Amino acid sequence: MTQTADPAPSTADDVVPGAEIYTPEFRADPYPVYARLRAERPVVKVRTPRFDSFLVTRYDDAKQALSDPRLSKDLYRAGDTYLAVFGEKARQINTNMLNSDPPEHSRLRRLVTQAFTPRRIEAMRPRVEEIVEGLLDRIAPRGATDFVDDFALRLPLAVIGDLLGIPESDHEEILAGTQVIRTVGTGGRSPQEDRAAIGQAQSRLHAYFTGLVATKREQPGEDLVSALIAARDGDGRLSEAELVSSAFLLLFAGYQTTSDFLGNAVVALLTHPEELAELLQDPSRIPDAVEELLRFDGSVPVSSFRFATEDLEIGGVAVPAGSIVTIVLSAANHDPALVADPDELDLSRGPTSHLAFGHGIHYCLGTALARLEATTALRRILVRLPDLRLDVPVEDLQWLPAASAFRGLLELPLRFTPTPVPGGTR
Repeated sequence: MTQTADPAPSTADDVVPGAEIYTPEFRADPYPVYARLRAERPVVKVRTPRFDSFLVTRYDDAKQALSDPRLSKDLYRAGDTYLAVFGEKARQINTNMLNSDPPEHSRLRRLVTQAFTPRRIEAMRPRVEEIVEGLLDRIAPRGATDFVDDFALRLPLAVIGDLLGIPESDHEEILAGTQVIRTVGTGGRSPQEDRAAIGQAQSRLHAYFTGLVATKREQPGEDLVSALIAARDGDGRLSEAELVSSAFLLLFAGYQTTSDFLGNAVVALLTHPEELAELLQDPSRIPDAVEELLRFDGSVPVSSFRFATEDLEIGGVAVPAGSIVTIVLSAANHDPALVADPDELDLSRGPTSHLAFGHGIHYCLGTALARLEATTALRRILVRLPDLRLDVPVEDLQWLPAASAFRGLLELPLRFTPTPVPGGTR
């Protein structure tokens, strides 16, 4: 009997230039491109000015890849591949659980998890509500706002700042550094200038958190950085580099992703007035609405750095060892295999297994906090600014460039009927 060999997996030798994908139109609305890739080339190699990467766009492939231990996140294991993409200075700020594999990832995550238990998150609710009301008190009398600067950035920065023990007086310094990283690709900078600017911002943030750790070691408080300094487990304390890098990760992941999502959510609601009207009539639906908004237009469109430690296959495509793999979470969330009519916003859709917070061992640690902030913010915005509307045509909104790791807006001009602050000016 003649044995027939299994067919060899297909390859992606016909690399797609990034310029064919990352256009201005893509920046404003990437979902038609994602749909085309899912249908025609669900695993495809894309060339950009910074690096080549295999894009994974189908839900089933994405979910499997997020749990595949052969796709490493260990920046030291990646060696020259990581340095070529991010540069030497990135290491000092990225020695944390996001960029590690087990057993190091397990140790680092276990130490940080203490701050994100359901009980601790629920205990933060009064403070989150207080911050939301304070921000709306400043906005409501004006009748107009840049929602990104006046609210979306401020709420999560204040919340995570409290959690980490960052003084409010330092918020502007933190914002200046993180905005450089967030807005990569703006201001007419070349890729080389972007990299230099990001390196400088990372160095400043590294210096800030090094100083914060030193201060908390001398004067510990009731905050997460102080707790991490004191924490022990079977594998010992966090190293100094791990302490500083973990504080940076928690800050950036804890506020940047939430701030961009808040802007995306407001735009989605304002451009779907029937859905917004139903939410205004029944605010109890806001938690379910947040899940659909996360699926519909999340703030983290692609997974963070992963590289193949051996030859492997994703979706029938051969991925050679050493390749960078980018899992396109937003494309997976719009896969018809996940939900019917995925490009429609349906706040009555019910629970979905979206990938907005990732999947597997690197599933976002701060999901409960992000949900608390989003539901609290939207509930109070709908009450206090019920006739909220865009102050520019939707096509004139300025989105972060395609080079950014985030999906969000540079600014969001809104208008509404001004109202006095309850009880007078605060």
